Amino acid sequence: MIGAPGTGRSATNRPSVDDSPPLIVAVTGASGAPYAVRLLQQLVETRTRTSLIVSSHGVRLLQSETEYRSVAELRSAIGADAWDAAITIYDDNDRGAPPASGSALSRGMVICPCSMGTVSAIAHGTSRSLIERSADVILKERRKLLVVPRETPLSTIHLNNLLTLSQAGAVVLPAAPGFYHRPASIDDLIDFVVSRILDHFSIVHTIGQRWTGQ
Repeated sequence: MIGAPGTGRSATNRPSVDDSPPLIVAVTGASGAPYAVRLLQQLVETRTRTSLIVSSHGVRLLQSETEYRSVAELRSAIGADAWDAAITIYDDNDRGAPPASGSALSRGMVICPCSMGTVSAIAHGTSRSLIERSADVILKERRKLLVVPRETPLSTIHLNNLLTLSQAGAVVLPAAPGFYHRPASIDDLIDFVVSRILDHFSIVHTIGQRWTGQ
């Protein structure tokens, strides 16, 4: 499940990555780790510069919902050299890391999956962690913030917090795959959501099926 990881390359022949500012990717504790895994696979495959932040609850999520016990195991499965060429990891406790400053350029940020606790913290500007501070920076700098909540049902508090983020300029992209493409596997459902995330950041990819009107 979750697609076949790419093959690693030697350190002397690492794939080049684009020279655009990095995309900040955060993984928090909401159910939906397979979406995060597939997104990171695609970012490595498309050689997209990425700043990755995984919360402690995000690590626990990987352990409970995927075969990976750590980010290091995921790195190894995708391919360490290709991963290292594209992805830089930051500690969620390091609020002095580059994503915490507006002077550090980025192409935006996606939080996938995004817990309701993280939504609440961003909506109220508490900035208790690097993930929350980074999202705060993205909003104040008027860059794109995309959150992928995976929660059901939604309480009035959840809805109000998501509305606050939307009004502040964020894109709310629920992990709610469609079925008009007749998915034949869980991978198809995952790709539906991840392909929409990639589209929002203009990252060229070949996953998912686009609607043709027929």
